[in-house]
Amino acid sequence: MTGNAREVDVLIVGAGPAGLAAGAELAAAGAGRVEILEREQEAGGIPRHCHHGGFGGRLARSAYAWAAATGSGYAQKGTTGPAYARRSVAAAVAAGAALRTGVTVTGWAGPRTVETTGPAGLERITAQAVVLATGARERPRSARLIPGTRPPGVYTTGELQQAVHLYGQRIGTRAVVVGGEPVGHAAAATLRAAGVHVVAMVTDQPSLTARLRSRHTPLLTGATVTGLTGRTRLSGVALRHDDGRTTTLRCDTVVLTGDFVPDHELARRGGLLLDPGTRGPAYDAAFRTSRPGVFAVGNLLHAVERAGFAAQEGRAVAVPVLHRLAGTEEAAGGGRQLVVDAPLRWIAPNVTGPDWARPQEDRYVLRTARRLYRPLLLVSQDGRELHRQRLLSAAVPGRPFHLAADWADRVDPDGTAVRITAL
Repeated sequence: MTGNAREVDVLIVGAGPAGLAAGAELAAAGAGRVEILEREQEAGGIPRHCHHGGFGGRLARSAYAWAAATGSGYAQKGTTGPAYARRSVAAAVAAGAALRTGVTVTGWAGPRTVETTGPAGLERITAQAVVLATGARERPRSARLIPGTRPPGVYTTGELQQAVHLYGQRIGTRAVVVGGEPVGHAAAATLRAAGVHVVAMVTDQPSLTARLRSRHTPLLTGATVTGLTGRTRLSGVALRHDDGRTTTLRCDTVVLTGDFVPDHELARRGGLLLDPGTRGPAYDAAFRTSRPGVFAVGNLLHAVERAGFAAQEGRAVAVPVLHRLAGTEEAAGGGRQLVVDAPLRWIAPNVTGPDWARPQEDRYVLRTARRLYRPLLLVSQDGRELHRQRLLSAAVPGRPFHLAADWADRVDPDGTAVRITAL
């Protein structure tokens, strides 16, 4: 490769909530030259085109005092996605982080050296610490293996929100939203804002809590999409219900929500160990990956959690990164893998970490593939029980639930993987 070669102290790849929060915290802490790269022309991540409220909150961390000092601090109450994105950008820049948009990281040229392309041409950037914050993406129709014709009118949530809020495109008149996750309600709200009638929300889950129901839109549970119809435009969504019935909902638009996967292409190219459950990089409570000096945060690790949770991880990664820069980092490599048994889908973090690093809020995040009513969570290693915990409420697909972390110091560093089972 030809082009410029230079060095920075910390390189952050991705300028969504996690990457921007990491940049603000590290720059404010005096980490040296902190540079954030974003392949889009505008920083802020997914919140840029999420016009509903509920983003952000009170700023408790010192890094964001920089934003307050310049009059660009977060609102004390939740705000819209675009406002949250703008304030996240302002906080990072005010703290002293260098933000470069329109720059794509194309690969690796060394353990902590990346190759990029952008307005300045080709570059090779070496850092003492690299933080991957590349986020997650929704799987499109092709990846979901939905049969039928290929007419216009098929969107993911992100495509819909960008079409409506960023480009002002006309969508359609009648829409079906597929997916029972809370993000489905955001898609329905976007459709209504665009003047589209939402025929129904459809989920293959047998039942959902009242929190996921809406007085605005019928909710069809236990229904699977079996095909799409239409030629010059989508004309219907074919469904198969749990009781064997088949129906077709007449519509000209369908939005496929949820089914997020980590945007892990760069991690995979770098040879980082991937967790089979999350499909993101395997990592410990210090956000360290299998490559020394390479950290990962946000929804790259666990698709998908709320923006505030991703930003919280971005702030938390500053401590281990600063240890790395100061040469006081505890050697990695002694962690044990955490694995889950079905119907649990994944746990995060998924590698036991050093004694000084604990998971966020001193608890692990889990997801389940099916509803579990007040499950008993068992943690064991080599047949030895480390912990048991009864949840006081149901564990529901599409929503996180938590496992206390006070058992982590009982893990045998010479033992096999730690197993988490739900009974």
